[in-house]
Order: sequence, then structure tokens, then C-alpha cells
Amino acid sequence: MTTPTPAPSQGPRSLPDDAAQATQDALGAEHAALWVYGLVSAFLPADYDNALREGSNAHRARRDATELLLNGAGQNPRSAEPAYVLPQEVTDEASALAVLVVVEADVTVAWRAVLERTDDRTLRAAGLAGLTDAAVRATRWRGAAGQTPRTPPLPGAPG
Repeated sequence: MTTPTPAPSQGPRSLPDDAAQATQDALGAEHAALWVYGLVSAFLPADYDNALREGSNAHRARRDATELLLNGAGQNPRSAEPAYVLPQEVTDEASALAVLVVVEADVTVAWRAVLERTDDRTLRAAGLAGLTDAAVRATRWRGAAGQTPRTPPLPGAPG
């Protein structure tokens, strides 16, 4: 389930440099996640269609909300890259699931960095929602991949 992101009109009018950079990095992680979801869909059976659609829709909504938040704060949102470097080649179901776990973990790290760099209530709410949603999806993908443990002790902790 995706947590609603606060409306951009409630967001900060400006952001300190470190909070702006962290938010741009989180936006970049959302762009990458969307790209990965599109790629791996070619390697996963139809059993995963609903989970892939939910993940794509959640990342798309968070990306859009983050772009609006950044615009409202006077920032120029980072554009998506034409392609992204994967942690491993995707050739089958197992490798596709493994890449989904990595991309969701990367999103949790990016949103945790936002939380660490702002006191703004709206931005913190967006960061917490982004971290939580991605951590839940990562847990589900770890389960689908047969990975244990299914969740790290501190989702979003780098490393």
C-alpha cells in the first residue's frame, strides 16, 4: 500500500543545499526504480504483473510528487537518465528479482538521507513515506526471491 505524499503547496518554499541535494538524489532513485521495473517486467512471469504494476505506480506517483515539491522549493528537478547501470545482468527470473531488491534498497537509502538532512515537516513526511514504502516492497521482493533475512534491521541504512 502506498502512503500518500503531501500536496506540494504544503511543502517548503526553499531548501538548504544539503536537503535539496538529498531530495534530488531521492528523485534520481525513483527515476531509476521506474526504469528497472520496466526492464525486469520482460523477465518475470505474469504472476508478478500486479506487484510490478503496484511498484511502478508507487514510484511514478512519488517521482511526480517529488518533482512538484522541488519545483515549489525553487529547485529544478533532476531528469531521468536514458538508462541506468545495473548491479548485475538481468537474464532470468532470479536475476530480475535480485535487481528489484537492490533498487528498492537503494530507494530506502535515498529517502533516509532526506530524513537526515531536513527538519521541514512536509519533506520529512515525504521521506518517511518513501523509505517505508520502498522497504515494504523490498521485503516482498526478497521473499519472492527466497532471500533471508527478508528485511534488514534498519531499512535505509547505507551499506
